[in-house]
Amino acid sequence: SRGSVIPLWIEQIRTGNPITITEPKMTRFIMSLEEAVDLVLFAFEHGKNGDILVQKAPACTIGTQAEAVCELFGGKKEDIRVIGIRHGEKMYETLLTNEECAKAEDMGNFYRVPADNRTLNYDKFFTEGDEKRVTLTEFNSDNTRRLNLEETKAKIASLEYIRNELNGIENLAK
Repeated sequence: SRGSVIPLWIEQIRTGNPITITEPKMTRFIMSLEEAVDLVLFAFEHGKNGDILVQKAPACTIGTQAEAVCELFGGKKEDIRVIGIRHGEKMYETLLTNEECAKAEDMGNFYRVPADNRTLNYDKFFTEGDEKRVTLTEFNSDNTRRLNLEETKAKIASLEYIRNELNGIENLAK
């Protein structure tokens, strides 16, 4: 949750302020630190120099994520306030473009896009071609598996940072 809006929302709930979100329909990938470590380990085991390795992470909407944090930390859904999309912000995140998907290899929970180590001699492509293709046209947070509210709450609650924050609330209540 570092680098995310979750710590801001927790602070907003604790101080009784509105929970500010940019756009409820905006989607973002959601990945735990453990899943990020799994990706790095997978890259060490299966990657070659120049490869792009992408984990098939699920996503959720910003609205669902804000609701999940509210439910976990005692905030109210009515306190969620839409402030609008900021300049340069995207509605969804793209991890693989159309061009990368055309070269991608499906490796179960991951995609591998091999480095383009071709020479400038394209003669062999007049006879051989390149048939292996992933049918996905782009891998982004809008076309991946979308977590519902309960799944998002479970994912957020599984994060060590969140567990520590929730334990802090329980200790204050004692």
